[in-house]
Amino acid sequence: MKNLPSAHSTGLHGSLAVPGDKSISHRAIMIGAISQGTTTIHHFLKGNDCLSTLQAFRDLGVKIDMVNDEIVVHGTGFGGLQAPTHPLDMGNSGTTTRLMMGILAGSNFSTSLTGDQSLESRPMKRVSEPLKSFGGEVQLSPKGTLPATVIGHPLHGTHYQMKVASAQVKSALIFAALQAAEPSTIVEKLPTRDHTEIMLRQFGADIQTSGKTITVTPGAPLVGQEITVPGDMSSAAFFLVAAAIVPHSKVTLTGVNLNPTRTGILTVLKKMGAQLEITPLDGPGEPQGDITIATSTLKPIELGAEDVPAVIDELPLVALLAACANGRSRITGAQELRVKETDRIKTVVAELRKLGVAVTELPDGMVIDGRPDWDIQDSHLDSYGDHRLGMMDAIAALKSPQSLQLQNAAAVAVSYPTFFDDLTKLLGQN
Repeated sequence: MKNLPSAHSTGLHGSLAVPGDKSISHRAIMIGAISQGTTTIHHFLKGNDCLSTLQAFRDLGVKIDMVNDEIVVHGTGFGGLQAPTHPLDMGNSGTTTRLMMGILAGSNFSTSLTGDQSLESRPMKRVSEPLKSFGGEVQLSPKGTLPATVIGHPLHGTHYQMKVASAQVKSALIFAALQAAEPSTIVEKLPTRDHTEIMLRQFGADIQTSGKTITVTPGAPLVGQEITVPGDMSSAAFFLVAAAIVPHSKVTLTGVNLNPTRTGILTVLKKMGAQLEITPLDGPGEPQGDITIATSTLKPIELGAEDVPAVIDELPLVALLAACANGRSRITGAQELRVKETDRIKTVVAELRKLGVAVTELPDGMVIDGRPDWDIQDSHLDSYGDHRLGMMDAIAALKSPQSLQLQNAAAVAVSYPTFFDDLTKLLGQN
């Protein structure tokens, strides 16, 4: 049980460079491994999830060095990956698992994938089924989950209409398409994060995007690159929300990824009346910039299915913002939250109720009656083993005049190992 700090009377102040983007850190290892030559990665996120990806590729025969704060990947190309001597441990990482299925689908060997208890409850048919259209084969448990076996086959091109709005599924299909004998087209249900497409183009892949249609033409050589990972918007979001809801706060987050598919939380904050300024920074790769935000009077918000993909990872924080706004907010079309590390609809509702917030659970979201001050009902908060829930609880606790505790705080290390240290800096307690 971890005692959580309060900033009820002091606020948060100062500037902070948040850790590297988790999604981009994963992909830098993966794409570096399937390319020829050396890829050097700066500002890599050394969270447990990304380290699962790193270790998986080492187990596939890729030499990866960690030199000070740099990661050096000695790429082998798709054809240089080697059959592992044991099942690959995906840890808690859905991104590693789903993208790896696409990468391994075209191999000339079979690979078993396992994960922790949480990961082994998450749905994987959403990847295994579409991979069939490329000639891929993934054997899952009877429940459609891990453990899985990817049986490598020669792949062929296809036209595939996606049934879920998922950047992970899309990325797996793009990796399969790169190994196919002919070009492929993948049509998204809704636009999702395009980190895979951006990075693969940087490495030399022939990937064209027109609206929701992605055309992948295999055969272009992938060549190792130098990658600087921008700050993770999903990590920055916790401190942006903290500064907006905690009195007497003003915070600047530096070098944050401003990819338009990742700035949904900024759109939400603006719609709710948050005082924030964005200063773009010049540089190669993904757009980035500095974001300054101060304590704000928040208005309620309504989000529907078309809004959800842009804030899927930040929806617990959107719920927290709504809990601090004056009035009733409504989030719908978010049934995807039920198959995250936890059922995030159920767990977010449970935690907000502990804080004294009136919340109604819906099948695909929640209705939140917000107010600036809460009447705490239960001082024992719980991450349920979900890193984003743990950090949401820690941010919520900043508003409480009384001391709150967090059960299962260690889960935060999955995506943000230095979260509590960085929070301490902004509280001026270091």
